[in-house]
Amino acid sequence: MRVIDDLEVTRVKPRKVAFASFVGTAIEWYDFFIFGTAAALVFGKAFFPSLSPLSGTLAAFATFGVAFVSRPAGAIVFGHFGDRIGRKKMLVFSLVLMGSSTVAIGLIPSYGAIGLAAPVLLVLARLAQGFAVGGEWGGAVLMAVEHAPREKRAFYGSWPQAGVPAGLVLATLAFLLVEQLPEDQVQAWGWRLPFLASAGLVAVGMYVRLKVVESPEFENVKRNKKIADFPILAVLRGEKRALGVGILTQAASLVPFYLVTVFVLSYGPKELGISRQTILLSILVACVLDILSVPYASMIADRIGARKMLIYGSLYMAAIAYPFFWLLSTGVGLAVLLAMILIITIGHAVTYSAVAGYVTGLFPAEVRYTGASVAYQFGGVVFSAPAPFIAVAIAAETDGSWALAAYIAAACAITVLVLTLTKTAKVNH
Repeated sequence: MRVIDDLEVTRVKPRKVAFASFVGTAIEWYDFFIFGTAAALVFGKAFFPSLSPLSGTLAAFATFGVAFVSRPAGAIVFGHFGDRIGRKKMLVFSLVLMGSSTVAIGLIPSYGAIGLAAPVLLVLARLAQGFAVGGEWGGAVLMAVEHAPREKRAFYGSWPQAGVPAGLVLATLAFLLVEQLPEDQVQAWGWRLPFLASAGLVAVGMYVRLKVVESPEFENVKRNKKIADFPILAVLRGEKRALGVGILTQAASLVPFYLVTVFVLSYGPKELGISRQTILLSILVACVLDILSVPYASMIADRIGARKMLIYGSLYMAAIAYPFFWLLSTGVGLAVLLAMILIITIGHAVTYSAVAGYVTGLFPAEVRYTGASVAYQFGGVVFSAPAPFIAVAIAAETDGSWALAAYIAAACAITVLVLTLTKTAKVNH
């Protein structure tokens, strides 16, 4: 395969491509995260009113988790066509599918209006969201990484990674605005507004993404007739080790992030007496800072290596787990903000910024969309989806802080162990 030199890659204007990946990813994750916020705040009453408050919360979090079931399917399907016909086409389609599913959620009648059909439709729309996100991450990251100079791949790969906190900022801001309405109006119709607003955001994302060019490495694969007939089979046959490493590497970033951004939204008000506005505002500030800290951390990763960065970040996250819950338990606004900064702004940045460059580097270009996407999405199934549900169960059976901190520390230990055992990775074939 012809190697594309750095000068050729640079002429493709990697910053423009990375920015397009960032914008589109931020919009798709906005769509994904507003569901989590709504699940914590209103879905229990809107779609499961016959259940107790605890059971309603668990049921709402279960609907949040079903998206992670369809994410691997999305990774396989989008990866198949992304490795065969191109990264760009799949990115555009994933954005349209995500936007359509999100607007549909905003239009679903409540349980009181149509009965059992309401939660059924909610689950179906959430599955469609998960399917779309399953194809989004791999394509966005590959467009950024495969246009970048090799010595800056962690940095450019971090731009779509920064789209995750950016999407959470947009989602949190949307619900902060909705929270200004009276509670009965929030429950009746206000929660729908962030979902319906997705239509306008998707139009912006489409405009930006349609202007980027195809990945030069994919064009190289086509030129050299290296396109795999069935990319998923090629990954399962020849890249099983890389797949396992890619999945387990993400434990330290995914478990804490979803505990903080989903579980804490209900845990804080119900168990600690913290107002929802305080938690939402603290998450908003921490995520705004995270948009900046993720690229900064990735520059360090380019210097010391993505593997070392992920190990150091995991150790930090484990160490900060109990202080986070202690600060949260004080109920003081500034302490809550500091807790969010320690976990999101710093912890998420140092555990997540290097994931894109590291995981994509595990796979050869001809199956990279499939391999990286499947690894990332199965990581979500294993570590992200059950995190809020497990945390609710832990908090219900224990005094909370120590057990929840131990859960985070155990996730970090998994990442450290797999990276310690994986001395080298097949980076940038």
